[in-house]
Amino acid sequence: MVDPFRTRDHVPDFDRHVAAYATRSTATRARLRMRADLAYGPSPAERLDLFFPPQGASGAVHLFIHGGYWRMFAKEDFSFVAETVTQAGAIAVIIDYALMPAVRMETVVGQVRRARDWIARHIGEHGGDPARLTVSGHSAGAHLAALLFDDRQPAALDGVLLLSGLYDLAPLQASFLKDLIALTDAEVARFSPLGRVYGTGPRVDPRVELLVGEHETPPFHAQADAFAAHLAGAGLMAERSTMEGADHMSIIADLGTPGTPTARRLARLLTGPHLVP
Repeated sequence: MVDPFRTRDHVPDFDRHVAAYATRSTATRARLRMRADLAYGPSPAERLDLFFPPQGASGAVHLFIHGGYWRMFAKEDFSFVAETVTQAGAIAVIIDYALMPAVRMETVVGQVRRARDWIARHIGEHGGDPARLTVSGHSAGAHLAALLFDDRQPAALDGVLLLSGLYDLAPLQASFLKDLIALTDAEVARFSPLGRVYGTGPRVDPRVELLVGEHETPPFHAQADAFAAHLAGAGLMAERSTMEGADHMSIIADLGTPGTPTARRLARLLTGPHLVP
C-alpha cells in the first residue's frame, strides 16, 4: 500500500527540489543583508536568522517555520523564502528547532513558541514592529504555525499562511513515521490543531489562509478543508485555496519565488489588510 504521507513516493523530483532549496538558500544568504544564528532560547537548536529588505524595512516582520515531518531540514535550507519576504519590504525571520525523535513534540512546539516570543520582545531592536508579525509554515511547519494562535497563546499575530499542513496527527501514527518518530496518543491529543480551541480569546484573531498544491495526496486536501472549517466555525477569517499545478515540494519552492501565485499570497499577507480573493 502506498503511504500518502511519504512525500518521496509522490514527487518524482523530490531530491532535485531538496538540492535546489540548498543552492537557492546559499545564494540568498550571500545576497541579502542578514544577522545569522541569533539565540532565541537556551538550546543550541534555538537559533534564528534575520534577513533585511535592501530598500529598508517597512516595519512588517514575517516568521517562517520549515517542515520535514519534525525530523529533518534546517533553517539554512529555507533561506530562499526570505526573497519574497524582503522584496515585500518585511524582515524575514527563519528559525531552527530541535528535531524528533531526539526530542519529543512538546519540546519542538515550545521552541517555536519561544521564537515567536523572542520576536515580540526583540524585533524592535532590528527595525521591526512586533504588532505587524505574520507567520507561515510548510507541512510540519504549518502544523507548528497553527499552534501559535490558539486561545492558549497570548501573543497576537497579524496574519497566518499555512501551506500543505498537518492538523490532525492521528493518521500519521500508522504512516511511515511510525518507526521514525513514534507519535504517542498523548501527543496526538495535545498537539493536533483540529483539537485546539480558537477564536474565543480576548485579542484580535489573525486572518488565516490555507494553501494546498493541486497534486498533493488526498489527506493534505482533506486536512486543510477540515481545519479551515474548524477556524471558520470559531469565527476566524479563514480561506482555503488549491494552488494549480503545485505539489508538496514545489509549493514551498514557489513561496520563495517572487511573482508566483503562492509568493503573491505571501506578499499580500505582508502588505495588505485582507485575504487574497
